[in-house]
Amino acid sequence: MDNPTDSNWGRAELLHLLSVCGTLAGLSITIVAFMHGYDRARSAATIVDDMLALCAALYLVCIYLIFWALRTPREALLQPLIRIIDAVFLAALTTMTVAAFVTIYTIL
Repeated sequence: MDNPTDSNWGRAELLHLLSVCGTLAGLSITIVAFMHGYDRARSAATIVDDMLALCAALYLVCIYLIFWALRTPREALLQPLIRIIDAVFLAALTTMTVAAFVTIYTIL
């Protein structure tokens, strides 16, 4: 990010990701609440709600890191933070996808 255009693009991307992480964290928590009312005798339901609780926590960590990246004055710190944010977001998204497949498998 040497020129201001790249910096503005990175900031815009972080702001979009911030919104997405907030939405997905809320969705994960909502599904955990619904799963809590679901038949607790099924072991798959407890696995899915544990996975989605982990997703919510990862999305919240991602939100924290995005705020840190948006507020950092040093460009040298920004690139490693963006890589960490990407990794945490990808881990949360992958876990959420696996939880969705487990949910679909238990319904069918």
